[in-house]
Amino acid sequence: MDNGPSDVSELIEFPSDHIFKAFGPRGEAFPGAVYLAVQQITPVALDAMKVRPSSKGTYQCVSITVRLQNYQQLKAVYAALKGVPGLKYLL
Repeated sequence: MDNGPSDVSELIEFPSDHIFKAFGPRGEAFPGAVYLAVQQITPVALDAMKVRPSSKGTYQCVSITVRLQNYQQLKAVYAALKGVPGLKYLL
């Protein structure tokens, strides 16, 4: 009996585009830190980043779309983003 993929890495076909969303404090420092964290792992075009304020304006969401070559890059980007100062939530 086939139970499907044995791990998450089998659910995603690579290379693929992936959107990372990081939520953190308002200001210019947070988007810059998010950009640099992702840039450490894979190239990021400047127009691949979008910044949107929260409804109350307390926080902001930074979305970055990148082309990933493998599952290891996906894990590495998430690990790098977890180290961004002020990070509140990560998708």
